[in-house]
Amino acid sequence: MTKLRTELQEQAKSSIIQHALFRWENAVVIAATILLTLWLPQPFAWWPRIGWPVLGTLAVLALFASSLTDIEANAKLLLKLYQQRFDTSRIRDNEMRGDVRKALEYQKRIEQQINQRKDTRIKGRLEATATEITEWVSNVYTLASRIDRHRNDKLLLEERHELPKEIDALIAKRDQTKNETLKAQMNDVIASKTNHWQSIQDLDVRMQQAALQLDQSITALATIYSQIQLIDAQSVNSGRAKRLQGDIQEQVAQLGDLVESINDVYNT
Repeated sequence: MTKLRTELQEQAKSSIIQHALFRWENAVVIAATILLTLWLPQPFAWWPRIGWPVLGTLAVLALFASSLTDIEANAKLLLKLYQQRFDTSRIRDNEMRGDVRKALEYQKRIEQQINQRKDTRIKGRLEATATEITEWVSNVYTLASRIDRHRNDKLLLEERHELPKEIDALIAKRDQTKNETLKAQMNDVIASKTNHWQSIQDLDVRMQQAALQLDQSITALATIYSQIQLIDAQSVNSGRAKRLQGDIQEQVAQLGDLVESINDVYNT
C-alpha cells in the first residue's frame, strides 16, 4: 500500500511543476522576449537575431529549475497538503482538535529537521522516520475524529438522558401489572433496553480509554521528536536509531489497532 507521505509528496511534486511552468515571472520573460525580438532584434551589431529567444529560453529554464530546487517553498507546500488532509476545523471538540494540532506541529518540525540536514545518511534515515510519523499522525487524526463524533453524537446524548428513565418507568409499570402475558412482554422490552444502555456505557468507557491513549500517543510523539534532534552521523546506524524506528512503528500499530477496534464497535 502506498504510504500517505509518499502520496502527498507526489501531489506536491505535481503542484511544484505546475507552479514552475506557470509562475508569473515566466510570463514576464516570455513577453519581454517577444517584444525585444520584434522591436529591438539587434541592439548591437554583433547581436545575433536569435539572441533574445535564446536568452529568454535560458531565463525560463533557470526559473523552472529554481522552482524545482527551492527546498523551503517545497517544504511549505508539503505542509500545506498535510493541513488540508488533516483539517482540524472539522473537529468540534476542543481537546481532540488540540491533540491533532500538536501532532501536526511535531510533524512540521520533523519535516524541518529533514530539510536542514545535509548528511545524506542522516537525511535518508529521517525520511524513513517521517514516513512512519505521517502514518502515526493519520491515525491520530482518524481516532480524534471518531472520538469527536462520539462526543457530539446527539442521538447518544439523548439516549444517555432518556434510556435510564424509560427503563425505570417500564420496571415500575411492570411491577404494577398483574397480567402475566403483558408482564413477560414488558420484561423483554426492559431486557432489550437494558442491553442497549449497557452497550452505550461500554462504548463511553472505550472512548474514554481511547482519549487517554491518544493523549499518551501525543506525549510519545513529543519524545520521538526530541530523540530525532539527537540523531547524528555517529548514531544514524546505531542501536539507538533502530530502537527509535521500532518505537515509532509500535505507536503506529497501536493506534491503528485502536482505530480498527472502535470502528468494529460502531459497525456491529
